[in-house]
Amino acid sequence: MMRAIYYLLVLCGLLALAFSFASAQTAAPAATGGAVPASAQEVLDKMMARNAGLNSYTARVHVDLRMKSFPYLAPKLDGTSYYKRPDKSEVVFDSVPSYAKGFQKLFNDVADPMGWEADQNVALQGMGSLNGRPMILLILTKKIHSDILDHTTVYVDPANYELMQMEWHYTNGGVIVMKQFYRVEDGFSVVAQQHVDIDYRVRAVGDSQYAPYRTNVPVDDSVFKP
Repeated sequence: MMRAIYYLLVLCGLLALAFSFASAQTAAPAATGGAVPASAQEVLDKMMARNAGLNSYTARVHVDLRMKSFPYLAPKLDGTSYYKRPDKSEVVFDSVPSYAKGFQKLFNDVADPMGWEADQNVALQGMGSLNGRPMILLILTKKIHSDILDHTTVYVDPANYELMQMEWHYTNGGVIVMKQFYRVEDGFSVVAQQHVDIDYRVRAVGDSQYAPYRTNVPVDDSVFKP
């Protein structure tokens, strides 16, 4: 009898502890990731300011593309990424098969933030989350109406204003998602890897790897498309 009472008291204690822990978890305020920026322009300015001393770069890039629908090809692309402040950014592949032309355009759409404003309206959506981390959300829409692209969602890390992910949402329901991963070189935060999931007209995935960057070097304007 005494042993039964002892186990009952232990059980009651554990239940009380569990209830107390659950109540504390419920009562804890959700992380907000800090104050919402005042405007989309503030976000763009801070994205540019994070590498204020980076005026140009070149870097070789290697891409493995794997098509998950017909024709099930797996091309490997090599090229060079160019950047020149304030708003010139381009990835030029050495050779691109005809069926991968759209993929090349995708890389160039993930351009320097100041370049977005050339043909996009940039609006601040507010705060959201990505993989459990607070993110600033921007919504891009074409200045000239597109029957194909509905909008683009941009995820920006409020801790360092790195562009973490872009999502292209198409009017037919298709989506393309590009994730970016960074490393520090010469004191600058630069893209090290990218992963793209394509579910628009075809289904494919791709991974890019960037070789060491050459920073603040001369870059001829001729490499950038009008």
